[in-house]
Amino acid sequence: MDQLLQLWHNSGLYQMTAGQGVMIVIGMLLLYLAINKNFEPLLLVPIGFGGVLANIPGAGLAEVGGILHIFYSVGIESGAFPLIIFMGVGAMTDFGPLLSNPKTLFLGAAAQFGIFATLIGAILLSTYTQLDFTLADAAAIGIIGGADGPTSIYVASKLAPDLLGAIAVASYSYMALVPLIQPPIMRALTTEAERKIKMVQQREVSHREKIIFPLLLLLLVAFLLPDAAPLLGMFCFGNLMKECAVVDRLSNTTQNSLINTVTIFLGLAVGSKLSADKFLDFTTLGILVLGMIAFSIGTASGVIMAKIMNKIGGGGINPLIGSAGVSAVPMAARVSNKLGLESDPHNFLLMHAMGPNVAGVIGSAVAAGIMINYVSGG
Repeated sequence: MDQLLQLWHNSGLYQMTAGQGVMIVIGMLLLYLAINKNFEPLLLVPIGFGGVLANIPGAGLAEVGGILHIFYSVGIESGAFPLIIFMGVGAMTDFGPLLSNPKTLFLGAAAQFGIFATLIGAILLSTYTQLDFTLADAAAIGIIGGADGPTSIYVASKLAPDLLGAIAVASYSYMALVPLIQPPIMRALTTEAERKIKMVQQREVSHREKIIFPLLLLLLVAFLLPDAAPLLGMFCFGNLMKECAVVDRLSNTTQNSLINTVTIFLGLAVGSKLSADKFLDFTTLGILVLGMIAFSIGTASGVIMAKIMNKIGGGGINPLIGSAGVSAVPMAARVSNKLGLESDPHNFLLMHAMGPNVAGVIGSAVAAGIMINYVSGG
């Protein structure tokens, strides 16, 4: 009888807390959205499953020595995973749409407004509520507004290591839920006529331009803002491997097997921070709310900037592509294209939206460099 009682006390059912039960349900919900609704399964499947594993009572998978904790320590705390991901994203990126229509740089820049607005919001919350965010914390939280998970993790590891887990969960959750969060904001800020605007085909970008651009971008940013060089350096290196066409094996590895492998471990590591003891607290929930606000402001800012550019320049820009100025590549561009097709089945915006989408990646990396430089220098 005593052995049976001991076996029961050691079981997961006996040790289960209400918080763990809630977080397991949340992990299952993320898996449902990924599998049944196809909401960015490459992110949500490992994050959701990692969240379930982290909350299994008594298993200790997310605790020191557990496999999920090892993934987190090796890849996220060190900053290695974000930089490798950026290299892979660079290898999959085509700067052609941006180079053919340089005006879309303004849309990518405008979408970063959410970063700085949320920085101010985090400081105000610290002033008027029980939350206690330093300037470095606020800067790290604000980067969530760029909808760029690797950049958020990198900045948090530099400025607010104690908040890294919550920021990683928030940034990757919102990246994965772009198809759910952005459309209502885009519809609210545009008319049916604006959503039907057809954009003209841009000029053909030469192969030479595509090779020179990442080199010029790196040198320009590195000399003006060295703190952004690690992120943009990996991004530009990955892109150069793709465009130079002499290292196809390296390029193919980077944009396929390497980034896929790192995404698995990164997703599980982020999911490990969904454990009830780390996630269900006031600070984490505050970061999630601020992250949602940052992402929403970034989306709205890009759309509004497109409308302003139409007023000034005489039209021709579909405001839907402004929302792609956030850095979620290529998810945000696909959402812009989807909404355009809803209004007009013949209105294909994907390539046009990739311009501000790529500009958003550059913008968020530059914003990260500014934050690190300013906060560290201050």
